[in-house]
Amino acid sequence: MTITLLSIFRRRDGMTHDEFVEYYERSHRVIGEKVLSGYATRYVRRFLTPVGGDDDGTERDVVMEIDFPNEEVMNAFFASIRDDAEVAEEIRIDEDKLFDRATMKVYYVDERESALPAVG
Repeated sequence: MTITLLSIFRRRDGMTHDEFVEYYERSHRVIGEKVLSGYATRYVRRFLTPVGGDDDGTERDVVMEIDFPNEEVMNAFFASIRDDAEVAEEIRIDEDKLFDRATMKVYYVDERESALPAVG
């Protein structure tokens, strides 16, 4: 059974949304791909813009989704990071450059999909 983790992040203070997206895709994404390879089956970033465009500073900037084929593989992934201090430090340092770490949230996804009639 696929396990999906959904994470919601806000950029660090002093960084624009565009700077956040650019840095995430240039740097943090690459680290994610490196450490997730061999464990995750999907790694998606969904960058958010508030409808109406009014960002009051409390908005979240990205929803990240990671799929693992099962819980055993997911647990092995987290153990691999926990057991490799160099990799854990690389992630922490890059996260400090990018995220407001105090607001980071991670969730397990229990997906339910509705069958809707065809459009048109």
